Amino acid sequence: MSCVIFGAGKIARGFIGHLLYLSGIPFTFVEKSDALADLINERGQYFVNILGNAKESCTVTNAKALKFSQVDEIAGAIADSDAVFTAVGGKNLCQIAPILAKGIAKKCEKGGVLNIVTCENWKQPAAMLRETITPLLHDEQREYFSTQVGVTEAVIMRSAIEANADQCKADPLVVNVQNFWELPVDASRIVGELPNMKGVKRVEAFTGFLERKFYTYNAANGTTAYLGALLGYEKIANAAHDERILKVLDGVYSETARALSAKHHFPLEEQLAFTRTSKAKLQDYTIVDFIERNARDPIRKLGPDDRLVGSARLVLEYGIKPENLCVAIAAAIYYKSENDIFAEKLAQIRENEGVDAVLQKVCGLDPNGELAMMIKEKIKLLKERGWIHA
Repeated sequence: MSCVIFGAGKIARGFIGHLLYLSGIPFTFVEKSDALADLINERGQYFVNILGNAKESCTVTNAKALKFSQVDEIAGAIADSDAVFTAVGGKNLCQIAPILAKGIAKKCEKGGVLNIVTCENWKQPAAMLRETITPLLHDEQREYFSTQVGVTEAVIMRSAIEANADQCKADPLVVNVQNFWELPVDASRIVGELPNMKGVKRVEAFTGFLERKFYTYNAANGTTAYLGALLGYEKIANAAHDERILKVLDGVYSETARALSAKHHFPLEEQLAFTRTSKAKLQDYTIVDFIERNARDPIRKLGPDDRLVGSARLVLEYGIKPENLCVAIAAAIYYKSENDIFAEKLAQIRENEGVDAVLQKVCGLDPNGELAMMIKEKIKLLKERGWIHA
């Protein structure tokens, strides 16, 4: 029994690889960065630091990685594996489809079932991956892919935090992670069985589970990060205790909870309980996480289907005014960071072309539409409060 993990970043190392290691299941990373792959092969191990629960920290040994250029070796590893996990970022899934297709073709020759588990904060990543891979296969391989290969989704609930300079000096591959151990997986799209892996929770009624997490946890995270940035905070936990931010955050939880409950028929109280787990995570001082990391790449995070605008559109669709989400979007539109090229690009659009251009080009909104007008009202409000200086 063995597994392949596409990606070797913090989630791949600090969650998927960690759980496989603790389960005694050998695995191989497949990594786009040659330098990172070389470092993993050179060191052969890395430390996983469990924040707030040091006794559970451990060193993952026998770590190894293949580079994207090693296509034949990757195909062989997939053919020999029982499951493939992806942790590459949703926008990069299409890039790995040709490599996966070669592995599936080789697995078809060898026989046996295979499951591919997407571990991405992305809308419908499994469907996207299946649709991208299918045209790359021949007829016999397509038949095998449709019947013997499961492509399913997992929800990543553990946060992985960048290590500090001292930690990286001791181990450049070290990962700081949240003390969370559960990996919910959509059971309906699994073929056969997944490897007996620690933490995996098969969820039969998975519909909306990923969206529920994204528009609860990620929306709250974005709200805290962008408002925290405006108010001068450096760390998420500190911002999440500011009463001014909490008032907006609680409003965001209420808005998204009512919409998600209506769409997916979760009991509202159950969804509100879910929001409390998100809030507890944001306020956990043992998770030393920085505003800059969470606010990074605001152009993507202001996208029409992403955590803030996507949440607001969902809320509005179900007849709820996204008043607090619009405050968070207003803050994100005015996010500034000299170390973030995307924040710089956002500032250029805002300053040279105006807020309407941001709403249209970045958020995918009609500048004169209801949601855009609400956002502009909140920008005015934040300026009146002195939170936005522009």
